[in-house]
Amino acid sequence: MNIQKRSIATSIILTIVTCGIYGIYWMIKLNDEINEIVGDTQATSGGIVFLLSLVTCGIYEWYWLYKMGEKCDDIKRANSSSAIVYLILGIFGLGIVSYCLMQDTINKALDAPVA
Repeated sequence: MNIQKRSIATSIILTIVTCGIYGIYWMIKLNDEINEIVGDTQATSGGIVFLLSLVTCGIYEWYWLYKMGEKCDDIKRANSSSAIVYLILGIFGLGIVSYCLMQDTINKALDAPVA
């Protein structure tokens, strides 16, 4: 597994300092790492997610946020609705908060003992 534990604070700062360029990289890595954790080998790659989000002026990103919320719930084995929360955050321009929540899920999954 080539999944990296990242500092959420550092990722936010890098996104701000690079005027969002690191945020693009972070989104791509979040997509690929979450798909790897859940074992979804047929999922859309992070690069394609970015391209589709760009072409659709961000509308595809809302769909992507929803799908990542579902996958994060699977990782946490929770019967919650993170998908709706991520979608609403994205619609209101707070997608970076969703990224933070996804990164937190990845970090906790890496810390969890293997069963």
